[in-house]
Amino acid sequence: MEKFQWQIARVKKIVKETPSVKTFILQLPQWQPHLAGQHYDIRLTAEDGYQAQRSYSIASPPEQIGEIALTVELIEDGEVSAYLHAGVAVGDPLEVRGPIGGYFVWGQDLVNLPLLLVAGGSGIVPLMAMLRHRAAIGATNPTALLFSVRTSAEAIYRQELEQLAQSQLNPFDLHFTFTRQPPPDWTGYRRRIDTAMLTDVLNHFTVPPQCFVCGPSQLVEQVANTLVDLGLPAETIRTERFGAT
Repeated sequence: MEKFQWQIARVKKIVKETPSVKTFILQLPQWQPHLAGQHYDIRLTAEDGYQAQRSYSIASPPEQIGEIALTVELIEDGEVSAYLHAGVAVGDPLEVRGPIGGYFVWGQDLVNLPLLLVAGGSGIVPLMAMLRHRAAIGATNPTALLFSVRTSAEAIYRQELEQLAQSQLNPFDLHFTFTRQPPPDWTGYRRRIDTAMLTDVLNHFTVPPQCFVCGPSQLVEQVANTLVDLGLPAETIRTERFGAT
């Protein structure tokens, strides 16, 4: 018997986050609480029986009962993402299974420890679940997010991130770095993540943080190696990557 059973979800809402990113709010008949950082599989089956399957991180917090939010970037030549972006409407069924994953999760054992999140592009998705969960439970642990994007138009969740960062109850340090086209009058980082940038962000912590790094393989590998070089224990750094290795 499979640990994770396939079930038919219904698309409740579709939110256009950026020109190439959409969030799909799915109602689940067999919903169960997930851990921030876990993912669901989506499986598409064609009339001739051909199947395509992909994994997508959960963007919603465990407190969003009865449904999950999956944020999907349109990938060139991507079978599943192309169908989701062009062929799925509110009310449609989608075959899903989850929640899956036990390593890249921000669980109860970590909620009181300092937290550093580093994202590249759509790697923000599982980290967003962590930040939403942190807000929902009122955690006040020292937290920072360093988010690398190419342009301001591609900064997924930017408005919500800024609102969460400025929360009166449990704010966190929010750092964007724009690698191609920063917004007008931008005075922050405008380059790829490097040693100086990570050093600057780490200087805001009084003790070494727990780290979650998610994004393209090259970014994740570089950031993780740099954090180790800067003295963080390797066991405090969790990574999740996508794209070519």
